[in-house]
Amino acid sequence: MRMDQLLKSKQRGTWNNVLMHILLWGVIFILPYFFMDSERIFYWQSFMRSLPELLGFMLVFYLNYFLLIDKLLYKGKTKQFILYNLLLIVAVAFLMHYGRGLIEMLIPELRPRRRMKRGGNSMQLLFLVRNSTWLFLMAGLSVALKMTVRWFEVDNERKELAKAKSEAELQNLKNQINPHFLLNTLNNIYALIEFDPPRAQQAVMDLSKMLRHLLYENNQTFVPLHQEATFMRNYIELMRIRLSGNVKLTTDFSYSESGNTLISPLIFISLIENAFKHGISGDKPSFIDISLREYPDGKVEFVSRNSYFPKSGSDKSGSGIGLELVKRRLELLYPDSYQWNTFIEENTYSTMLVIDTKRTAG
Repeated sequence: MRMDQLLKSKQRGTWNNVLMHILLWGVIFILPYFFMDSERIFYWQSFMRSLPELLGFMLVFYLNYFLLIDKLLYKGKTKQFILYNLLLIVAVAFLMHYGRGLIEMLIPELRPRRRMKRGGNSMQLLFLVRNSTWLFLMAGLSVALKMTVRWFEVDNERKELAKAKSEAELQNLKNQINPHFLLNTLNNIYALIEFDPPRAQQAVMDLSKMLRHLLYENNQTFVPLHQEATFMRNYIELMRIRLSGNVKLTTDFSYSESGNTLISPLIFISLIENAFKHGISGDKPSFIDISLREYPDGKVEFVSRNSYFPKSGSDKSGSGIGLELVKRRLELLYPDSYQWNTFIEENTYSTMLVIDTKRTAG
């Protein structure tokens, strides 16, 4: 998929470049006819007489575009580039001047009816100066266009590299989250085996379903919100089986079962883990409230509130890596498109994450 995107991007750049050249020469070839004081737009005689000049313009332009700029200017050989252009322009200016005379000799109909008898040398010098000026402009236009195209190519390559780097980093973060999530879940099942083996067996079955989601349904950068919500519900139910009677767990999920809203997978799991880690006490009344809401404007709101029983520094369960991974993923996937607030008030820990799914970086 990544290679296909690069090829399509390169093809678009090539066609845009070709179109730019067609428009450029279309303007140069056609524009003079709009300044003629005549009802007819095109005179083949005028076109044939100006053909040497037009071919000279193209020769200077494309010798610079395809040869001199790449071989000299881009390699820092500015003096040689200027020298070669001076020689080229002088040579092409003479060819343009004598080319018109050759065409008039081969096609008598193109000869002007009146010729200036006086000042012939000065007129020839004037034509050479005029043609040289235009050729210098063509050389400058070639450099400008080449530099512009190169800037766009370099900028596109930079964006592609940055995007590839972000995707690789996101994949690395997901690879870190999956083992972290699995470790916490296995710890819960291990604790359950000791006092309720039948429920532990059911927990293993539930875990297998969740692992299927992790292994096969979660390889995309974004997944349907309803699919991720189902995974979250299953995870919460798996965590519920180890809760004691003094813990009150409530959930409120509101989303469209058939909607097309997309969300990053596992983006809320670490927040749920954190609620279970700090919201449960072995001997005191505890509570955990978790809600997920989808709004018509594409925003998804996750809110978690729980009683606050902070772990001591010696407690290494969870290690806090999950929240750091969530923050990094949000910065990569939803830059300037999310709000994440946490606060502690009256022994209650609250976290609210609002994501605008319509303004994703993907």
